[in-house]
Amino acid sequence: MTDINASRILIIATNGFEQSELEVPRDKLREAGATVDVASLDGKEIRGWKGTDWCDTVPANRRIADAREEDYDALVIPGGQINPDLLRVDADTMALVKRFLASGKVVAAVCHGPWLLVEADAVRGREVTSYPSIRTDVINAGGKWVDREVVADGGIVTSRKPDDLDAFVGKIIEEVREGRHERRKVA
Repeated sequence: MTDINASRILIIATNGFEQSELEVPRDKLREAGATVDVASLDGKEIRGWKGTDWCDTVPANRRIADAREEDYDALVIPGGQINPDLLRVDADTMALVKRFLASGKVVAAVCHGPWLLVEADAVRGREVTSYPSIRTDVINAGGKWVDREVVADGGIVTSRKPDDLDAFVGKIIEEVREGRHERRKVA
């Protein structure tokens, strides 16, 4: 069991993240007492997307390639269309995601963020939600897609969209408090 006040959480993102899907979890988790780091591909600030255009920049304090799963209690993956599509083809990012998944620590993805879980073969046999446009990707990867604001299955937390962020963050906090999760092997 991990007290949220003693937890360390890593958010991974690159340019094109959905602005609110990085900032809301970052800020609410910090307000709850967690230490939250943001890692980008090059360790430099990244620019968000909001609506139909680029938005604000967010500082990063490390490179994804330098982030170590053992230093954190949870991993958060914001969505947007651009961000997860770029991250899922980066070898360092996918290696980090797979280490978090193997560790039993909380892995949380919102909107298009579950694309990284699909790439890591982590949705097979699990209940998952996402932005509706990637529903077929989740199903084709063996996931049991559901239309709910937040879903947790074995410490893997997924949400659909910015409107669901309060439930998403609340579930992350709950799952972190539960500690490591036994992830059943699925065929």
